[in-house]
Amino acid sequence: MMIAMALGAVVMAAAVEMFSRAVRGTWTVSQRAEMQQDFRAAANMLTKDVSMAGAGVVTVALPYGAGSVIPVYGCDQTTKCYINGNAVAYPTQLVNGNTVPELYGLLPGPKFGPIVNAAGGATDVITVVNADTTFLLNCYTAAVTGPTLVTFTLPNPLPLTCVIPPPLTAPQKIDDPALGLTPGDLVRFQVTNAGNNLTVVGEVTKVANTSAITWDVEFAAGDPLKMNQPAAAAGNLTTMVGGAGSADRINVISYYIDNSIVPPRLMRQTSGHTPIPLAENVAYLAFSYDLYDTAAGAVINQDDGGKSKNLTPNQITKINIKHMSVASTLKGTGYQGLDLQTSVSARDLTYKDDYPVDSTP
Repeated sequence: MMIAMALGAVVMAAAVEMFSRAVRGTWTVSQRAEMQQDFRAAANMLTKDVSMAGAGVVTVALPYGAGSVIPVYGCDQTTKCYINGNAVAYPTQLVNGNTVPELYGLLPGPKFGPIVNAAGGATDVITVVNADTTFLLNCYTAAVTGPTLVTFTLPNPLPLTCVIPPPLTAPQKIDDPALGLTPGDLVRFQVTNAGNNLTVVGEVTKVANTSAITWDVEFAAGDPLKMNQPAAAAGNLTTMVGGAGSADRINVISYYIDNSIVPPRLMRQTSGHTPIPLAENVAYLAFSYDLYDTAAGAVINQDDGGKSKNLTPNQITKINIKHMSVASTLKGTGYQGLDLQTSVSARDLTYKDDYPVDSTP
């Protein structure tokens, strides 16, 4: 009986050990699969957004001149800012003696992010801008009735530029709960006023339905992104008061690492809305950019998006994702990680065939 009990205990111990190893193996495989799935989803979204940089958008001058401050991105409606705990000011250009903030189709952010790994140094941030084609705001007439107020009216007939894709039969309402305007959205206006064609960007602060076909949308001063500056000398709705034209919503989408939480996450923020996490355990994020240098007549690669060469983001021809690294949290099973390295064409940034031409036969 003692021998049988001893043998039974040995067999039972072996069975328990085999079961434990099987459970650990299953857990490891499931964690690896989850990491790969999260990485693939985040990589797909990042590359898709980067490929759409500048789509439907040309460079826009933001509020400038006397009474203005430089607008920012990276903050939400609670006024909390997220890019390494701060807001980021838009790049500026000196135009006719004025320092003018510019909204480009792509905003490089070299070393703007936090340090996750000391050996790698500060991480990068990238911000892309494109026109929102899902919400048919361009089907409405925009009348600027005050320095901070715009009335949107659904005209009859609709303008020729309004193309309604099936299965829709009419443009979505301005306050549509799924796709309509909400505080934090950015709207680009193209208005004719006193014979001048003006383009201005504002941040929505309030939406009110006033009739079956009209809505009043406020762009009040003091918005978190500092887009609405009625007292600025130029680049604001004040210059458009009394004019009418069209409008569309634009997306300002930032990718950055948030290490204020554990583990660090890759975040995606759109305009003035709360960021959403895309992947956990992100260890590094780095980009470089190919630009066509007209002075040199050649394509050059720059980590800073061309700033050190006095080039502007609309000269970028290609975005290189040098690293989007994700590490697992598996313990005792060896290092596991994934790293995205690829390039994306910036076909919507240069607005012309601005590439060197080989003249040899």
